[in-house]
Amino acid sequence: MRRVRLTAEHPGEFKPLVAQELVFQIPGTGPEPMRRHYTIRRYDPENRIIEVDFVMHAHTGPGAAWARAVRPGDTIHVRGPRGRIRYAADADWHLYSGDESALPAICALIEAMPAGSVAIALLEVGSEADVMALQSAARLDVQWLLRAGAPPGPGPLLLDALNARQLPSGRGHAYVIGETSNVRAQRHALLARGFGKSQIWSEGYWRPGRIGGHDHIDD
Repeated sequence: MRRVRLTAEHPGEFKPLVAQELVFQIPGTGPEPMRRHYTIRRYDPENRIIEVDFVMHAHTGPGAAWARAVRPGDTIHVRGPRGRIRYAADADWHLYSGDESALPAICALIEAMPAGSVAIALLEVGSEADVMALQSAARLDVQWLLRAGAPPGPGPLLLDALNARQLPSGRGHAYVIGETSNVRAQRHALLARGFGKSQIWSEGYWRPGRIGGHDHIDD
């Protein structure tokens, strides 16, 4: 991961909700910029600082390439905030599941949870070196799932961990993000366990062979 901090002279009415995103207009070789969506990891309105985390993929796409090369004083045009994700404040407990691409959104949501709330997080990363500390006022149960040399992509780690979990009683809300086929499999597993469709926010942030774009998963 690489964190990039941005600022603006006049942020105006920039008031993002937790885990909303910005659309980066990344210059390319063609006449039009390439649009890439990235989660607002943290916003400090007093100092006008926007923090965005980028996954440094092995096969670098335009967004990661820009984040790797950017230096203090460089400029970038962004649009936003935007995005459909919302924290379900009326839920009795919250389930977060995702791979590296989901970490900025999941970490932002967990950090913003109020004291006394309950959260379970199932997080897939490449190795022990990718495990990070999470700070939250919530009662948080985190399970890190290590690929241990296996490449990211379709796989059973998150689904197996979800199926093995005894979930709390009461009304839960799930936020499932990451590789599209993994997200869909987990959504179907939650539906089979009695979740209503409105209790699951699920988004495919990526899939093998595609550069850019999201999959809205609501089936």
